[in-house]
Amino acid sequence: MSNANRHYVLAAGGTGGHLIPAFALASELERRGHHVALITDARGAQIPGKPDFLPAHVLPAGRFGKNPLSWFKGVRAVLEGRSMALRLFETFQPSAVVGFGGYPALPALLAATSAEIPSVIHEQNAVLGRVNRLLAGRVQAIATAYPDVQRLKTKHGDKVHLVGNPVRGSVLALRDDPFPAFTADGLLRVLVTGGSQGARILSEVVPDGLAMLPPALRSRLQVTQQCRPEDIDAVRERYRSHDIPAELGTYFKDMESRLADAHLFIGRAGASTIAELTAVGRPAILIPLPIATDNHQNFNTREMVKAGGARAIRQSDFTPGQVAKQIQAMAQRPETLATAAHAAWNCGRPKAASDLADLVESFGGAELMDVIRVGGNARVAAQGERAAHGSARDEAA
Repeated sequence: MSNANRHYVLAAGGTGGHLIPAFALASELERRGHHVALITDARGAQIPGKPDFLPAHVLPAGRFGKNPLSWFKGVRAVLEGRSMALRLFETFQPSAVVGFGGYPALPALLAATSAEIPSVIHEQNAVLGRVNRLLAGRVQAIATAYPDVQRLKTKHGDKVHLVGNPVRGSVLALRDDPFPAFTADGLLRVLVTGGSQGARILSEVVPDGLAMLPPALRSRLQVTQQCRPEDIDAVRERYRSHDIPAELGTYFKDMESRLADAHLFIGRAGASTIAELTAVGRPAILIPLPIATDNHQNFNTREMVKAGGARAIRQSDFTPGQVAKQIQAMAQRPETLATAAHAAWNCGRPKAASDLADLVESFGGAELMDVIRVGGNARVAAQGERAAHGSARDEAA
């Protein structure tokens, strides 16, 4: 099989957080002339955004909860999925298999090991997920979205490559657009989301927090908020009673345009959310989901917060008063918000899909891409490149 026309299999769990970067990598590999197939579960096959060229193969994926009695059923499903993946590999003959985490990725990566096919795992969060921890010793490379990843064993350090978290092309296209003009008397556009279905605590706290802002700032608010269907009427009434203009919806198809217009984001700290905020350069108030596995959303916020692009509030401390306090600190002066936006932008890794594709292509083709290897001069070089992008942006502004 030639370098210019190889086959790759991507395996991703049934959530947008796993599948969005898989779709982005698939698009990049297809653009380079390769054939790509997706392995997922029934839920993953329904996630919107899958490229038309990408065939999806639905395999059983066992889950392993806290009850050991359920493990037998999980193991049986994994073994069945592994057998199905092996049959797919016999006909598709992939040069490599790339896993993006989640239980549906497990059978495919186990099959790759059995068939002696090179494999890569990509970790979107700042904590190595359970399936990726299980597979870390079996794969040839571990691609990460953050320089520091918790639960990643030191002995696997030689396999680690910092690439970032690939985002949708429509979002990445906004990276070179300037931060929306924000003046002392202009509108303050706030975007509030809690994931694909919204988060109830945001619906309960954010409207009252915005109402506590000083009148001069509150009168300039323009809010867009994603809510759960069962909450939307109550949230609409809250905003109406506070006389704050707000556009509410249970789902926004044009989320990238909402993000493009926003001066400030308020929401959860999922991996895809952080990747999109830093790709575009939008300051944020982040409320990590406290029940997220291994508290990974809290760790996801650290790089962006340290850089000055975001403020993180624990859910237990997330009150209307805290919302008002943090917004005032960030938006009282236009230059403060613009500085935070630039700090968020500097945390972005816009070449994530390309760098991950380079790494994947290295199997059976070019040598491993040393420039993105974590540690030593490679990390310094990556940071210098991002700084250069920031300087260029400053000059353009």
